[in-house]
Amino acid sequence: MDIVSALFCENINLRQVPGPATRIDLSGIMFSLPAPGDPPVTVAPHLVVLIRCRADEPGSGVLEVVFRDGAGAEVARNVAPFTVEPGKFTYRLVRGELTYEGYGTIEAHCRVGQGAWTVVPLTLLAPAPA
Repeated sequence: MDIVSALFCENINLRQVPGPATRIDLSGIMFSLPAPGDPPVTVAPHLVVLIRCRADEPGSGVLEVVFRDGAGAEVARNVAPFTVEPGKFTYRLVRGELTYEGYGTIEAHCRVGQGAWTVVPLTLLAPAPA
């Protein structure tokens, strides 16, 4: 199985189209966000991970997401089994409770089983001026 995409976003919507086929609409894709206040702060963004299962694969796997701060230290982790029909796609929503001690970047390191890591950054910026 392969990770097709992994992104932080505000909203996901699935809709059917003729075929039968499915469309996935993602909105509010983000690689940074303003802090809700001065650090330390905790944010809980949604990470959407899209996964492809080839027709000749068994359809069961484990998604592992490790959140690491700028120094490489683990700040959160999520490991969850999933199933998908062979030859199809699935998605998983991972909501990390991320505490930023200061402004900077936390990276979500994602993989299926023992596969390659896909890394997605999320940078905390200074609060927006009022």
